[in-house]
Amino acid sequence: MYPNLYYAVKDLFGLDLKFLHFVNSFGFFVALSFIGAAAVLTAELKRKERQGLLEAEEETIVAGKIASPGELLTNFILGFLIGYKIIGLFTADTSLNQNPADFIFSSAGNGWAGLALGLVFAGLKWREKNKQKLPVPEERKIRIWPHDRVGDIVIFAALFGFLGAKIFNSLETWDDFIKNPVQSLISFSGLTFYGGLIMAALAIWYYARKHKIGFWHLNDAAAPALMLAYGTGRIGCQVAGDGDWGIVNSAYAVGPDLKTIPGSAQIFQEEVAKNSDFYLSQFGSLNVPHLALKGPSFLPNWLFGYTYPHNVIGEGVKIPGCSGPYCSYLPLPVFPTPFYETIVCVGLFFLIWSLRKKMRVPGTLFAFYLFINGIERFLIEKIRVNTRYSIFGFHPTQAEIISTLLVFGGGLLYYFLKKQYTTTQASKLPKN
Repeated sequence: MYPNLYYAVKDLFGLDLKFLHFVNSFGFFVALSFIGAAAVLTAELKRKERQGLLEAEEETIVAGKIASPGELLTNFILGFLIGYKIIGLFTADTSLNQNPADFIFSSAGNGWAGLALGLVFAGLKWREKNKQKLPVPEERKIRIWPHDRVGDIVIFAALFGFLGAKIFNSLETWDDFIKNPVQSLISFSGLTFYGGLIMAALAIWYYARKHKIGFWHLNDAAAPALMLAYGTGRIGCQVAGDGDWGIVNSAYAVGPDLKTIPGSAQIFQEEVAKNSDFYLSQFGSLNVPHLALKGPSFLPNWLFGYTYPHNVIGEGVKIPGCSGPYCSYLPLPVFPTPFYETIVCVGLFFLIWSLRKKMRVPGTLFAFYLFINGIERFLIEKIRVNTRYSIFGFHPTQAEIISTLLVFGGGLLYYFLKKQYTTTQASKLPKN
């Protein structure tokens, strides 16, 4: 496992670049997922604009004005924060730079770097506006196309997605949230995808309505982007070991070098008893959820059971002889479900991408995305560790409930949109 890029570079290339401690592996792949999603969304919006399905919005701006005090102050604050925290993270001689999240939310930083970068940002803004200065400022109308707003859409999705993911995760882990609500909300671990999807969707709906962007066309353009972002983001979960793994695969055990080796039912029971404190803290009993599934011999063992050594959340038992913040591994191999989801969701992205020009009814591609996304998540939940609820004798996880709603919601949405489109087209036909 590589909690941050420092460990990856050191393991792969033997380089001891301590400043890479600040690049969290999970965050790195999440950033890549947003970049990929933005590129796909931009391409789809441009295609729909060329087809005349989306239109530009006119906005009035005042050209030729010098930078206002508010603009200068905003840029100074932005530069100060980047200098104080980001440059401070590189230069700080403190144990906090081992954990970027702790550093960011602490008071530590580089004040001189913050002041200098704040003045640079404010100066660049003043220079930019001064170059565009006119003797008499004038109003101008500009046309902004939907694809020009992708940056804003991505920022909205990121902010509200993170907020929704933390809220829904807090509902799943209510006891931990009550113990330390502030730490639970600001921590970068513990994110529930469907919470992020719901909150981001509401924010983007509001944004699209405000700027008169066709909502169903926007959703269709976002469908392949969302699937690609989810698949790419899961790479970060696998690489960092953020806890989104599956149940124990009792057909395997842990070898002396922490590698996965073939196991047995007896070894499974012995390991559970040996690590009873860990499993009691996880499940409240020694009745550990597991499934015995041995993979084909021509495939590596870790595909079916992985120990997540050096995982970012410190889950499991201590690695012998290891010192530092990331020295834990799982005493019994678990299904690497993030890896499975990456493979499946990247494949589903190509499926959606291949259908995007064939589904001509607005909104139906997005409905199809909801349907297959719900099926994928519902199935993967069968081998994942998650909090279960008790509802009328059933014991589903939060993700199973939401994924079921997505399957039915996607199917119903597809049916009604197709029906509405057929009725509308029929009403346009000339009557004899």
